[in-house]
Amino acid sequence: MAKFAANLSMLFTEYPFIERFAQASHAGFHGVEYLFPYDFSADELVSQLHQHNLTQVLFNLPAGNWQEGERGIACHPGRAKEFQEGVSRAIEYALALNCSQVNCLAGKHPGGYSHEQCHETLVENLRYAVDKLASHGIKLVLEAINTKDIPGFFVNNTRQALNIIHDVKHPDLRYQYDIYHMQIMEGNIATTIKNNLNNIGHIQLADNPGRHEPGTGEINYPWLLNYIDQIGYQGWIGCEYIPSTTTTESLRWLKNETQF
Repeated sequence: MAKFAANLSMLFTEYPFIERFAQASHAGFHGVEYLFPYDFSADELVSQLHQHNLTQVLFNLPAGNWQEGERGIACHPGRAKEFQEGVSRAIEYALALNCSQVNCLAGKHPGGYSHEQCHETLVENLRYAVDKLASHGIKLVLEAINTKDIPGFFVNNTRQALNIIHDVKHPDLRYQYDIYHMQIMEGNIATTIKNNLNNIGHIQLADNPGRHEPGTGEINYPWLLNYIDQIGYQGWIGCEYIPSTTTTESLRWLKNETQF
């Protein structure tokens, strides 16, 4: 049965970040994820995890200059050294937080380079990252993101993501399937998850339109979550949505789910 993790970058934003761990635990979560840990010391985060009996499920590799609009650099030719330094930093945090999996954001297609050049760069960087991470017992996932919210994002559909993973050829690289992003880009959610279950290392959810909690949009989440259980997905599902109301009120949909 799938387990639900609170995404602390989007949930409980009524509170300072470091206080969101307590709020997630109080709401019944046993796992957390978020964009990045790097603004805090590992000791601070470990303390919150231990104090509130939480598992660190996932975070992202460093993704370039976020404030300036970068959303990853893994597909950017000429930035391999920066990417590799980010991998080293992520390993330090993952080991401290006992986090068994991290996500790679490929980034936007940089100007001046062909699709093929960016693909080759991404494959090379992923090979480097997954080799380094695997040597510490940490897995890597690659996420596809919709180009409506992030125009130009390089990896933006399931077929492309799986082709990249195939080219990397490493058993510890898998696909992070984001239901919200892929509903926008391709639909056919249930069949895609079923057909690629062995390649999926993590799932994230939000409804569409609006990226709010399940039950606010077009996706039949009661049916879909039951189906994901039926086909045997055993991993975490990250609740990466923008609450349409307070976070606590937005969690009503979860009361029918037992593993969170």
